Amino acid sequence: MAPRLLIASVLCILCTAPTFAQFKPSEESLQGLYPGKAYSPFAKRSFPSQVFWGDSHVHTGLSVDAGLFGNTTGVDTMLRFARGEEVISASGQPVKLSRPLDWVVTTEHSDGMGMITDLTDGAPNILASEQGARWAAGLQEGGEASAAAALDLITTFSQGKVDPDLMADYSPGSPIYASIWEDIVNTVEAYNDPGDFTAFIGFEWTSLIRGNNMHRNVILRDGPQRALQMEPMITLPPVGSPDPMALYEWLETYEATTGGQAFALAHNGNLSNGIMFPQTERYDGSPVDEAYAMARAKWEPLYEISQIKGDGETHPVLSPDDEFADYETWDAGNLDLTEAKSPDMLAGEYAREALKQGFAIEARTGVNPYKFGFSGATDSHTSLATADSDNYFGKATNAEPSPTRAQHPFTKTDQGEFPGWSLVASGYTGVWAEENTRASLWDAMVRREVYATTGPRMVVRFFGGWEFTENDLRSRAPAFAGYEKGVPMGADLLAATSDAPSFMVYALRDPIGANLDRIQIVKGWMSADGTLSEKVYDVAWSGDRAPDAEGKVPPVGNTVDIEAANYTNSIGASELGTVWTDPDFDPDMHAFYYARVIEIPTPRWVLYDKVRLGAELPEEAVLVGQERGYTSPIWYSPEG
Repeated sequence: MAPRLLIASVLCILCTAPTFAQFKPSEESLQGLYPGKAYSPFAKRSFPSQVFWGDSHVHTGLSVDAGLFGNTTGVDTMLRFARGEEVISASGQPVKLSRPLDWVVTTEHSDGMGMITDLTDGAPNILASEQGARWAAGLQEGGEASAAAALDLITTFSQGKVDPDLMADYSPGSPIYASIWEDIVNTVEAYNDPGDFTAFIGFEWTSLIRGNNMHRNVILRDGPQRALQMEPMITLPPVGSPDPMALYEWLETYEATTGGQAFALAHNGNLSNGIMFPQTERYDGSPVDEAYAMARAKWEPLYEISQIKGDGETHPVLSPDDEFADYETWDAGNLDLTEAKSPDMLAGEYAREALKQGFAIEARTGVNPYKFGFSGATDSHTSLATADSDNYFGKATNAEPSPTRAQHPFTKTDQGEFPGWSLVASGYTGVWAEENTRASLWDAMVRREVYATTGPRMVVRFFGGWEFTENDLRSRAPAFAGYEKGVPMGADLLAATSDAPSFMVYALRDPIGANLDRIQIVKGWMSADGTLSEKVYDVAWSGDRAPDAEGKVPPVGNTVDIEAANYTNSIGASELGTVWTDPDFDPDMHAFYYARVIEIPTPRWVLYDKVRLGAELPEEAVLVGQERGYTSPIWYSPEG
């Protein structure tokens, strides 16, 4: 055949032959070729593989107590800052996070939301009230008069004595309040960027019982379509109520009315003077009964264990055998200091004790109201979610970086004071979720697959089961064995298949932070006779230290350079992990377990102030601390 004729014949065949696409098999038909377990560890993975960092508690100038102390910035500034942008603080200073956050919740105080703007402007409705006119005059005068007006307003509110006619303009149902809530919701929605940055809609329900803290943050899973159907709940009668049971009713109504979802998150029980975690009787004398236990268990899946106003894990009086218990302890009284603290109050204030008391309440009512996970937040009133000690911008605008901020009392009355240096650069929440969206993050919070830190972004995994072995840690991805053989933090142990539960815990230090000193597992339990007990176990630690006769691992050492506000990672470990089996397990006792990860010593924020600003610090100021993380607990029940 002639060459030209051969080429033409080939081209003719190609023109009429089926294309590759016609022969291409479907993915469904290929799945049967390789049955069994996938080789790729990332294929068919059904568990959350990423930790997303955020702050569930931030205020802007729209909150009265933020605006009173000089915050003039708004929700847009807060959201821009959280997602990593450089902003100008209300005190005029440029500020930026070292790393963006993945998510944040806007939590303005629901009572009096937006009133501060009208106070500073001297609006007619403000001046028509004797209280409003007095506060406005003080704010306009500035200086000590402004500070006195701010304290007077906060005290008057905490005592429930604010002029009801004045508050009516800043309560649900009023045009002013509706407009402010709509602006907040729409601004948050504008910054919500599913997959990259999650902005949650929320508010703070600021219940104060004679100055005793009963605050809850409310976090919505929803966007504007549902959030705008109901304005936030306030605490002042007759429109609102300071009773948590009333808040639970509001949450029930919100979900029934809007089709949305929400939960509440309590914080700062250390300032409640014993009423945050009642055991038999609530603040108003009503019983801690089945109805209360069921409502609290349903609506409060998390507790804010650490923030600017002190750490809330435990107290040295409650945990005398825990050498790490006295960490950033605030125990002078409630925030208004209207009543001095007494030791009998402490059992109703701290998370570890509440977890134990939950067993006793369950034995009496059939329901455990204190089965919560742990979150961390700042409670910043500067619009700035700064939890890093070397970038700390204070609780309020008047406590932003300055040479004197550590010397000034945060709060002071005849009962005592909280000194400025005692404020805490804390904290953040790590959420194990599938993706960075409202739905995925919110769902993870509700199932309690979260952990709190005092600021460092350490990676922590904690699993409980019955068959874990050291071989399960011989992997760079121990979570596969964790989910396959057990349950993650925040869950209940599955039915027993061995004599004692085993726990797999793994921690990797913050990539730009300090090394790890140790991992501990904290256990609490209730004996058959109702006795409540606890024990802290050192389960993994750095270096060649050996436990003493009581099982305590010696201190890791200290590399902090006081003159330079610096430390070195020449001690500690970059990662720690172990499988630990409870040596004291009794199958007839209810128990909980959580992991506490502790860093080597590092400078507190006051030391950075001394070096950078030449600040003079009070002699009693604490300069060094050991930051930490707390996983949500895992529970064991004899009933399975």
